[in-house]
Amino acid sequence: MQRTYDDRMFIDTFEHQFTWLNGFMRNVTRYGKKLAIIDPAEDKTWTYEEFNREANRLAHALRKDGVGKNDVVMIALMNCPEFCFNYVGPRKIGAILNMANFNLSAGELALLINHNEPKVIIYSADISETMAQAIEMAEHKPVHAVMADNLKGVELPEGHLSYEDYVAGQPEENPEMDFVPHIYDEVVRMCTSGTSSLPKSVPLNDINEVLSAHDAIMHYPLNCKDVCMNMTPLFHRGGSHSGGTCPTFYVGGALVVVRSFTPRSTLQYVEKYGITYLTGSPATLEMLARVQEKTPFDISSLRGLVTMGAPFEKSACMRYLKMLTPNILNGYGTTETFWNSFLRPYDLPDFAGTVGGSCIDDEVRVVKIYEDRKAEPDEVVPQDNETVGEIIIRTPAKTTYSYYKNPEEQEKKFYKGWMYTADLGYWDEHSYITVNGRKDDMIVCSAENIYPTQIEEVLSGFDKVKDSIVTAVPDKVRGEVVVAYVIAEDPTLTIEELANFCHESPMLSKYKRPRWYRIVDSLPLTATGKKMHYVMKQQALEDLEKGLLKRK
Repeated sequence: MQRTYDDRMFIDTFEHQFTWLNGFMRNVTRYGKKLAIIDPAEDKTWTYEEFNREANRLAHALRKDGVGKNDVVMIALMNCPEFCFNYVGPRKIGAILNMANFNLSAGELALLINHNEPKVIIYSADISETMAQAIEMAEHKPVHAVMADNLKGVELPEGHLSYEDYVAGQPEENPEMDFVPHIYDEVVRMCTSGTSSLPKSVPLNDINEVLSAHDAIMHYPLNCKDVCMNMTPLFHRGGSHSGGTCPTFYVGGALVVVRSFTPRSTLQYVEKYGITYLTGSPATLEMLARVQEKTPFDISSLRGLVTMGAPFEKSACMRYLKMLTPNILNGYGTTETFWNSFLRPYDLPDFAGTVGGSCIDDEVRVVKIYEDRKAEPDEVVPQDNETVGEIIIRTPAKTTYSYYKNPEEQEKKFYKGWMYTADLGYWDEHSYITVNGRKDDMIVCSAENIYPTQIEEVLSGFDKVKDSIVTAVPDKVRGEVVVAYVIAEDPTLTIEELANFCHESPMLSKYKRPRWYRIVDSLPLTATGKKMHYVMKQQALEDLEKGLLKRK
């Protein structure tokens, strides 16, 4: 296309230099002596210069293992300094960082290893047994498996290396770049739950990373003086991209990394480190408010509390505004698209219960539901705050509209530049959206997505089980917990046996195991034999109130 000016330098600069890594390296130059990482558990800190040197040591170690352009480095790390080093190091040699859920079972991790074929796997010592079992089960074998984070008292699995030994003696200088970067290069591959035991792999390109950082920076707003702490796992999109590694290190702020959340220690850290932004689920806000009411900490440094994963009621919102901070922000979105609607401080408390309106560069709509096809993007439902439809998202800045090696799911979810979320909701005249369910019966437990069909498939492997339906009931701490209704093949089947079977299954992560069980004679089915999960969800609420469910 002929333009009115010479666009060659702009195209070359934008496409090859407008990268997240270049943003990070600017901060190494600008803020080299400034704190970048704070690790309360070990009472250690890293400046941007020290952070960069650690990332370089990792990059050189990976290159020594033959890792290069478009090779995969898988991490299954808790929130720790090594997570941060891995967020930067692989980019320096053109590799793709595959962030796995450390809560996955050995069988699920083995499937993920086979699917993504990582050359190197780096994992937290807390899951050493699970990871060793996963690598043993997997057909694909990494060049090296490296155990990091919290190594004290943990024995290295045979053939594995400690992180310290892996990077020992490696140069601290920036590695020479032997490839030409491009903003459409895949740099991060995230994981999100699927209908099978294999999590869907979500590729993010470099411009997705840059513009996701920009999105968080302008919505908070975030600057180089901020100190952030994400109370959720960093392997989540909402962990790394909302007040986590992506925006914090791009803007030049500091990140406090904590391996697990406790409300008292979190408030202590706010006071000690002058944390300005905390990110977590609505459930974490409730726990923080309870502690702050009983034993107040000095949390005057807080500029905002960012939450996502679920809306909160107006009464709860009023309490948080009073007890914690007047600046509460609530985002709604997906792993594939980051957050896409936002409830801002000026929306509260009036619009509490909604997930707000579209983010600045995004568009979120509610469209009609058809049995046999997707609605077209312009087939919206009335904005009457009542008519239910499917929520769809357009956000080319923050998604690649794709899954890695999963064309079936890709076709199902993405259409004409929109993601069809399968979330149900309605909207008002302000285009503010309220989420009220799922088309696909997904369960959300502790911010983790769980598909009933996966757990039903596991239960079907028990020879005493004839059939099952999995659903959920509300839980004050986790949001929802799993309930399993089972028809027995063998009349001697007990709930104790069911619980033990699920506990021992290598294909069932701990958070996916049913917390409640009931053995029944029949299950609700449609005329064509499909399981009616929505009927069972209502039944589970009634059974819980009547005491008919058995907890394990």
